Amino acid sequence: FAELKLERYLQRVKSKAYHKRLKELEADSFYSKELVDYVESYTSFAAERISEAQLRSIDAVVLLEQRLDFSAWVTGGFGTGDLVIIADGTMEVIDLKYGKGVPVSAKNNPQMRLYGLGALSQFDCLYDIHTVRMTICQPRLDNISTEEMTVDELTKWAEEYLRPRAELAMAGQGEFVAGEHCRFCRARATCRARADYNLELAKYDFQEPFLLTVEEIADVLARAAELVAWAKDIQDYALDQALNHGIKFPGWKLVEGRSNRKYADEEAAVKALMAAGYAEDTIYQKVLLGITAMEKTIGKKRFDELLKDLVIKPPGKPTLAPESDKRPEISSADFAAADFS
Repeated sequence: FAELKLERYLQRVKSKAYHKRLKELEADSFYSKELVDYVESYTSFAAERISEAQLRSIDAVVLLEQRLDFSAWVTGGFGTGDLVIIADGTMEVIDLKYGKGVPVSAKNNPQMRLYGLGALSQFDCLYDIHTVRMTICQPRLDNISTEEMTVDELTKWAEEYLRPRAELAMAGQGEFVAGEHCRFCRARATCRARADYNLELAKYDFQEPFLLTVEEIADVLARAAELVAWAKDIQDYALDQALNHGIKFPGWKLVEGRSNRKYADEEAAVKALMAAGYAEDTIYQKVLLGITAMEKTIGKKRFDELLKDLVIKPPGKPTLAPESDKRPEISSADFAAADFS
């Protein structure tokens, strides 16, 4: 959808073909007003970057959905650049990320550097490129980040950091390292390194918190979220294996889970109640849609026009977070003062 919008902006698709393709996309089950708003946010940003490049260079090159081959450093490696712009010695690779589960930064991002290398490998011989700019646009989190490197810096990273690790990986060697990135790995439920990483907490032998040192508690806090995620991955994997592959785990059995009662036919239930003389406001609960649901129903722009000044965001419940978290630190005294006021 974003590609089609940018093709129209660049006048690379005629009106008739554009509207034909647009109707096809609108008929897709994934199409929604929310998607339109967020994609337009991305395409507006992309159009700004394209316009800036065209102002710098009258012969700026703009490529959409460009295959980027970085196999010179990683055997068989390639990706697809959503948008590649080359102008005035600078090449920019822009990647649209529609997910909202995890904010993604372009800083020190290996995927974006690989895309930058792929673009450099293909176009450096055609254009005088000095700087590679790699940008991630994540509209559903209002997140845009950019990393800029000279060609020498990027190729040095490729030779000294990337190539040796790629060769180890292709040989089935190298070190397995557990961490936050495990959530995206297909082996996350069965990886021995991840299991060892999480089971290290057993060294505390589940002592009472007051028996642990401040340093030990800090170590547990750092691992707790990953431990919970790992346990959930194990549960999901075991259920899939038992349900779909007949695997029997010692001490466990497959049973039917608990469920809640529901109406077999809501429309028939309403008719029965109305026929019995119950008023509509007695059998229905009318509740205003939540903010996210309301934005999705009427559109973000219309929501801002009508309700922006009627939305508040009260202080969140205090929680512990790593020092790397971007939120400002608060003190317990702040909340004590708030309680007394």
